[in-house]
Amino acid sequence: MSQIHVLPDHLINQIAAGEVIERPANALKEIIENSLDAGASHIDIQLEAGGIKRLSVTDDGQGIDKTDIPLALHRHATSKISSLEDLEKVVSMGFRGEGLASIASVSRLTLTSRTDLDNHATQIYAEDGKLSDVKPAAHSTGTTVDVVELFFNTPARRQFLKSPATEFAHCRTMVERLALAHPEVAFSLQHNNKNILSLPAQSLQERCSAIMGTDFTAASLSVDEKLNEMRLHGLIGKPTFTHGKTSQQYIFVNQRFVRDKIILHAVKQAYNDVLHQALTPVFILFLTLPPTEVDANVHPTKTEVRFRQGQAVHQLVFHTLNKCLASTNASHTTSVSQPETALKDIMQKQPAEVQQVFGSNKINTAIHSPAPYQRSHTPVQRNLSLKESQSALNTYAELYKSEPVLENNTISIPQSAEIDNELTSLEQVRGINSTYQSVQVNETIIPPLGYAIAQLLDIYILAQAEDALILVDMHASAERVNYEKMKQQRDATGKVNSQTLLIPIRFNASHEEIALANEYAATLQDYGLDISVENHQQLVVHTVPAMLVKSDIKLLVQEVLDDLMKIGSSEVIRERENRILSTLACHGSVRAGRKLTLPEMNALLRDMENTERANQCNHGRPTWVKLRLQDLDALFLRGQ
Repeated sequence: MSQIHVLPDHLINQIAAGEVIERPANALKEIIENSLDAGASHIDIQLEAGGIKRLSVTDDGQGIDKTDIPLALHRHATSKISSLEDLEKVVSMGFRGEGLASIASVSRLTLTSRTDLDNHATQIYAEDGKLSDVKPAAHSTGTTVDVVELFFNTPARRQFLKSPATEFAHCRTMVERLALAHPEVAFSLQHNNKNILSLPAQSLQERCSAIMGTDFTAASLSVDEKLNEMRLHGLIGKPTFTHGKTSQQYIFVNQRFVRDKIILHAVKQAYNDVLHQALTPVFILFLTLPPTEVDANVHPTKTEVRFRQGQAVHQLVFHTLNKCLASTNASHTTSVSQPETALKDIMQKQPAEVQQVFGSNKINTAIHSPAPYQRSHTPVQRNLSLKESQSALNTYAELYKSEPVLENNTISIPQSAEIDNELTSLEQVRGINSTYQSVQVNETIIPPLGYAIAQLLDIYILAQAEDALILVDMHASAERVNYEKMKQQRDATGKVNSQTLLIPIRFNASHEEIALANEYAATLQDYGLDISVENHQQLVVHTVPAMLVKSDIKLLVQEVLDDLMKIGSSEVIRERENRILSTLACHGSVRAGRKLTLPEMNALLRDMENTERANQCNHGRPTWVKLRLQDLDALFLRGQ
């Protein structure tokens, strides 16, 4: 007797529902995406018990023709594609034609719709996959899908659902993702008859503020870059604005929310130099590219995609974010005139021993004469909390006990001898100004980080800027300055310096690794790796990057090959080198307890203003904070 038989359509739909509809949030996604494909400008969502008991979506889209209403609930029935060519260039959110059919097979579903050409709406009811007759109904132009008792006929699946509160949280997250992808569409969300979200049609910036919070938009950087037919735009959080989880990371490919390893890898690399490893960046990125360059039909829930040119996507994301984050230095864009000659001369006078403060014989990391600060960036400050600033402000009154006399905007100060190296304690700070002759004061020439006025506890530099006090961690800031100098010196050659091994390193490799070594031989050479294949089962490493000669070469090669397999390129060599340079910069930078002269402190401030990523040290810690006048006033209860 035959044991093979064709499954009934009803069972097929329930099996498909197990792949597509895992929980109420998935059903909600399928329905809302249909509304977006229908050109809706307003979408209203109503939920009960987290969507388990009931979920209803009403839109003002173009509606479904009354003759198509029964077909809308049939599996693989769709108006969005009709051929394989259509599938390869699909631009709609849905295209398989199985979403509504899957939902209808595991719930009690009512579909009501009307087009502009219809005199009345048409309604159909489905229970346990069985369809009722079509009947007229009252409804404005658009569609309503009402789903009651999801998984009522599949109790095993229903047992896997979480509490209504948890399921609602998933539903809200899904709505927020779709709302972020379509800020031009108004959304409203109710749960148990309570208004949860009410989002009018708005700009992306406004939508991000409404969903991700104004703190994010205030602490974000805008990115917008094109590469051939690809465009990447969105907002990325500054390194000082982070999150412990990845829930605040949004990636949209052609307005579809995805979790893509290539893009996430590129983002991680871009933040690698400025973010602590325990923290994750916050961002919302939109990648737009021709539909023929991306395959969205690789996952049941369409949350994964496959790029035809994954390496190009990776490079676009990495270089765009890296360039944006590199601009977060302490420079400030203002209408600033050139400094007076006398002031410039004073700032360039430094003792000879300054050249050896941070340096080594091989790499020049010394504090040098301060270069003119660039005026093309906006500084990124972290405002000091009142609690954090209390100890530093205890000395505020002492610093200003004796103030210079201002006459016609000129400080009249008697001439004095050179600054003594010990003249940095708080008790002697009042004598610092005596080293300067009469200097014309013009507030428009004050640099973003101001001028140093003291060294606090031999750890911090206290400077006064135009509108605030600046506190600088001298080791963290010097570490970043030296690190960036080292990277620039390394990158000046444009290639990786390699070293030939006296004894080549051999190790057994998998078939995939051997194939990759052959395919990417030229790329590996660019990375400083000369690798040959021996006996079709071993890799032989002849040369390695000079800086990494003492590393675990086998592990290094395996990591590079793994990157090449996943994304077509690798930054393993660069990251390993950067870790070494970071360590060298850390050990070669001024440490706590070392007294700096005033010119040394000012030279460091000027270097920070001209150094990329100067707002964080190599480990992601902030290098400086700004203490504004209102913070000081609050400490002394002024105006209260």
